Amino acid sequence: MCKGGNKVNKIKVRFAPSPTGPLHIGGARSALFNYLFVSRYNGEMVLRIEDTDLERSHREYESEIIDSLKWLGLGWSEGIDTGGPNEPYRQTERLPIYQEYAEKLLEAGQAYYCFCSEKELEAERQDLLD
Repeated sequence: MCKGGNKVNKIKVRFAPSPTGPLHIGGARSALFNYLFVSRYNGEMVLRIEDTDLERSHREYESEIIDSLKWLGLGWSEGIDTGGPNEPYRQTERLPIYQEYAEKLLEAGQAYYCFCSEKELEAERQDLLD
């Protein structure tokens, strides 16, 4: 538990695998660390699916990932298969929420549109790496 001001906040973490293939060892390790952390501090874990790679993401991998996590003995308090108060748990289904907040930031002058070309952005990235 974390103390924020005068109240105690419950720890909440998320594991967001990409359904582009079966769960790999790196993903299993991240999920395990999150699970152990929330178990130790009586927190909650959220399972969200990071399906923004539209070309490679497939729904059948979602169930494989869920089955693998359950086989490892890991659980979560809310997520793609259990539901919960923060639905939806598939990243692409959350896009309208992100759009709403992006528009609010633009209206408040806290964000701006970028009109740079891909070539210009790549040149800037390379400059930062040099």
